[in-house]
Amino acid sequence: MRIATPINQHITELMSWFHNENELKIWSGPNFRYPFNEESFTEDISIKRLDSFSLISEKNELIGFGQCYLRLARCHLGRLVVSPKHRGKGLASNLISLLSNFGMNKLNVDTCSLFVLEENLTAIKAYQRIGFITTDYPNVVPLDNCLYMIK
Repeated sequence: MRIATPINQHITELMSWFHNENELKIWSGPNFRYPFNEESFTEDISIKRLDSFSLISEKNELIGFGQCYLRLARCHLGRLVVSPKHRGKGLASNLISLLSNFGMNKLNVDTCSLFVLEENLTAIKAYQRIGFITTDYPNVVPLDNCLYMIK
């Protein structure tokens, strides 16, 4: 597996992974328009502003997506998602590992962070399995019922 810069085909496929506004909000956070089209989706994920990556299989298939940027002197991971047909196979750890390594090297930091909604128990368990722990966020958390995790 490898991470690569997303291409238009990846964005189109990524859009198909979200079937309703709630699924989108759990993944995207606030300020994401719904319903969306390719233009609004691309704008709202800030693909031109944030380091964004597609997780690609050996068969050149899109199996995940994620972003990273500097936040509070950590490599902050955002909008992490694995394709619905590939969930439950431990691929989130591959995505997070590759994204973390890239981000920490680029940003010259040695820790990562992320936000996750309390209701997203599957994601929380996956993050805990790879070493993330819940901690207090030093500012106001941007969403209600949101946890801040670091590794």
